[in-house]
Amino acid sequence: MSMVPLPGLREMIESISRERNLPKTAVQAALKEALLKGYERYRRTQRMDSGSFDEEYFANFEVELDVEEEGFRVLATKTIVESVDNPDHQIALQEVQEVAAEAQTGDTVVLDVTPDQGEFGRMAAIQTKQVLSQKLRDQQRKLVQEEFQDLESTVLQARVLRFERQSVIMAVSSGFGQPEVEAELPKREQLPNDNYRANATFKVYLKRVSEGSHRGPQLLVSRADAGLVVYLFANEVPEIEDEVVRVVAIAREANPPSRSVGPRTKIAVDTLERDVDPVGACIGARGSRIQVVVNELRGEKIDVIRWSPDPSTYIANALSPARVDEVRLVDPEGRQAHVLVAEDQLSLAIGKEGQNVRLAARLTNWKIDIKDSAKYDYDAEDQKIAAILAQKQLAAQEDFSDEEEDDFDSETEALESEVAAAEALETESPLPDETEAEYSDEEELDEEFEEEDEFEEDEEFEEDEEFEEGDLD
Repeated sequence: MSMVPLPGLREMIESISRERNLPKTAVQAALKEALLKGYERYRRTQRMDSGSFDEEYFANFEVELDVEEEGFRVLATKTIVESVDNPDHQIALQEVQEVAAEAQTGDTVVLDVTPDQGEFGRMAAIQTKQVLSQKLRDQQRKLVQEEFQDLESTVLQARVLRFERQSVIMAVSSGFGQPEVEAELPKREQLPNDNYRANATFKVYLKRVSEGSHRGPQLLVSRADAGLVVYLFANEVPEIEDEVVRVVAIAREANPPSRSVGPRTKIAVDTLERDVDPVGACIGARGSRIQVVVNELRGEKIDVIRWSPDPSTYIANALSPARVDEVRLVDPEGRQAHVLVAEDQLSLAIGKEGQNVRLAARLTNWKIDIKDSAKYDYDAEDQKIAAILAQKQLAAQEDFSDEEEDDFDSETEALESEVAAAEALETESPLPDETEAEYSDEEELDEEFEEEDEFEEDEEFEEDEEFEEGDLD
């Protein structure tokens, strides 16, 4: 069997495997596919008069790679026929019987169709090189996806490599001793207080592992995701790791709409143990635990509050550090509340550009209105709330009546269509002959029964007359 020599094949496979962090088997598989594509290009140039080839035309060809002898050969599986129409897929029976006399029509044989090295052509070699690069990239992406798929929503250690537009390209690793993989940190996922410079290290949150082939890094990481804060607290607070203290909710604003407002986070914690203070456990002695988290987030403000099943208490805690006088749940179904605070606590409760109340609303999932307790008019507010609730109730009733009318109309239309279909069926399908015959037979039987009844009545009447006459005699 002929073979196209590839000097330095073994060294090339080892080099690619080492540089791209790919197993040798994956490199060999990519090289086989690339050589097959190059052979397809060679055959297309050889048969320009045959027109276009479909995708399955070269399905019977395969490349055999010989690493020991450093070369490759092309094999084709052909069907034995009496008369050859397509030499790429078929071979004549007479030609095969010269080698194997027992061959029959319909059998398949594997033939060596390796071209000479000079016939392979420059364009086929270029095609092979391009396909090889693409296949190697695809193999890398597949391995990265398999390696990091289970690490989504976890925190990794990252190192800054370079900058592309507004994104930071970082190197991350799935574990100790594993090769580094590039990840992208977009502008929207960066922290305003971070100083990204070459080789600087950060903890990042792995948000997504992209699938398919597309340009750019396959991993998307974040410094602004709330999951990063939860991980940092779990790493510093043993009670969270042991599930004695649990994180119930978190609201984070890592990139505020205004530069004058810094990033801030509110986190609600709770515990089922009576002897454990969840807030104190997260803060630590003299703030030692929370200070580690703040330093990692470059000075971000963090409010740790106690979760409560009572909405009023929970809302009051969420507005920390402001002191709340009263929380009125004006619309529990609509989750709307009025929070009354003293005049000197208004700015603190609202926060700079509304950040404090905005985060409290996101944390509790309630719509919060901050009111001055000294100027709050209970009667006027109650009237407003009553009017709003009445409007909502009226709108709900109108929607319900509209739905009932729609249901009634649809049921009426369905009933009318059924009646019309039944009438059309009666008019279009007359009774069959057998049924008519049965009806006619029944009518004849009725007439016979009537005649017999009349005959019996006549006999009884005659007998009565004879009886009467005998009595008279």
